[in-house]
Amino acid sequence: MVQQPEVVQVGGIGVMAFADMPELVNYIVHDDGTVFAGSAIAMNPEKVIAAGKNPQLMQLLNQADIRYADGMGVVKVMRRKLKRKVKRIPGCELWQELMAKAAQTKTPVFLVGAKPQVLQETVAKLQAMGVQVMDSQDGYFKDEDALIERIAASGAKMVTVAMGSPRQEQFIGKCQQQLPDAYYMGVGGTYDVFTGHVKRAPALWCKLHLEWAYRLLSQPSRIGRQMNLVTFVWRYLTHKV
Repeated sequence: MVQQPEVVQVGGIGVMAFADMPELVNYIVHDDGTVFAGSAIAMNPEKVIAAGKNPQLMQLLNQADIRYADGMGVVKVMRRKLKRKVKRIPGCELWQELMAKAAQTKTPVFLVGAKPQVLQETVAKLQAMGVQVMDSQDGYFKDEDALIERIAASGAKMVTVAMGSPRQEQFIGKCQQQLPDAYYMGVGGTYDVFTGHVKRAPALWCKLHLEWAYRLLSQPSRIGRQMNLVTFVWRYLTHKV
């Protein structure tokens, strides 16, 4: 039986303290091809602060069955409270590891989101890895109910949704009502990174946990969201998170 991870409160959100990436991957996709039935969401300082200002977002985040630490600020709070090492688990890397295990265990997958070309390239690349992609739908759809029926009829056990927060989490919530036995994951721009349409921060920046700075330099329009990071740092230093 898979051991339940400890849960640490970070700004009112319960974040699960997974020791490392393999532990979380095995928690989600089991060696026999069965999956954790529920949803997962990446937690970073921006989301924590945004949720503190928005009760609906706070509720939405806490409704996720797995909340893992995708930001170093969240990791540092958890390490301080647990007094032990907790590793950061980048969402895009987690998704790729899950897809690799899905290929190994023959776990069927359904992909939602991104532009048509990006999605098509993502499907082709996954199929080349041996992933059983049952069906897919780009992010430009109008009938949510019809798409959810397609997902339920596809036989997929893993559904990953690339539509950005909070839209992807809201869509996942609706899917779970009709297909509760699958694993769901909101993945934001992961398909774009996977197919090379968006360049991830260089390895050194990732190693120094400066991906946020690289994204800001690449996309100055993110400055508003990054102000939440400044607020989080202040609250961390003053032990208010």
